[in-house]
Amino acid sequence: MTVEAAKEGIRELVKRIVVERPPTAASFIVTIYGDIVEPRGGVVWIGNLIETCAGVGISETLVRTAVSRLVSSGQLLGEREGRRSYYRLSPAARTEFSAAAEVLFRHEQAEDWQFVRLAGVNVEEEMQALERAGMARLGPRLAVGPRRPLPGAVPALVFRADVAEGELAAFVADQWDLAPHAEAYRAFLSRFTPFAETLAVGPPADAETALSARLLLVHQFRAIALRDPRLPAAALPADWPGNAARRLFAELYLALSPAAGRHVARQFVTASGPLAEESDETRRRAEMLGLRASI
Repeated sequence: MTVEAAKEGIRELVKRIVVERPPTAASFIVTIYGDIVEPRGGVVWIGNLIETCAGVGISETLVRTAVSRLVSSGQLLGEREGRRSYYRLSPAARTEFSAAAEVLFRHEQAEDWQFVRLAGVNVEEEMQALERAGMARLGPRLAVGPRRPLPGAVPALVFRADVAEGELAAFVADQWDLAPHAEAYRAFLSRFTPFAETLAVGPPADAETALSARLLLVHQFRAIALRDPRLPAAALPADWPGNAARRLFAELYLALSPAAGRHVARQFVTASGPLAEESDETRRRAEMLGLRASI
């Protein structure tokens, strides 16, 4: 494959992914904020959202409707400067996005376990929050899972636990269905490995294409990683595909970022001027991914 063919190949791979798994407007806007806007201050012009979404087949009407709903749900806050509308993440959304970024870019593997006994009055709601965080329900108030901070302000009594003896794999198989997560990681590898093969020959055709490719990469990996219970390594099968998927995510993200950052600096604006090509947070994320890609 020639360099010119590789450049065109990235465009075609972006088109293929959009056709196979077209993103919805609201979820893709969340990806844009999480990947581009949040690490550069959290606010951007709606025109940039419209232009970026158009690159993956999402119409202006759908973007404006989705932004309106995100404002109504308290995730975005609108502000005007002249004839332009800008939207920033709400404080609550920034906290949520920061936590998601840690899962995507840092991914510190839990090695220990904990039992959590809920102590609040909204037991079912709190238990569902624990399950979304990767824990398994053992009873109406009792859950077990990897040792990590509890989501939000869940009132609970937490017991730290170690595996003293017994068959951990059998216990994990009883409490967690890992098959859908493994299949999602394998599908991600199948979908994005051609990007790595093509980028090994030559860079993306243009900076805008690089940004679209990186956003699709983040969009699809985020959907998998945030649902993964992220169990300790000792609890996972030897052929667990999540490890290879994370390495591929890190390699592609780093390869696409220089061109993607240039496009952001040229096109994305706030009321006070253009967004930066890089920030302390984008550099921190790249450093964490560099460590991940080398493992």
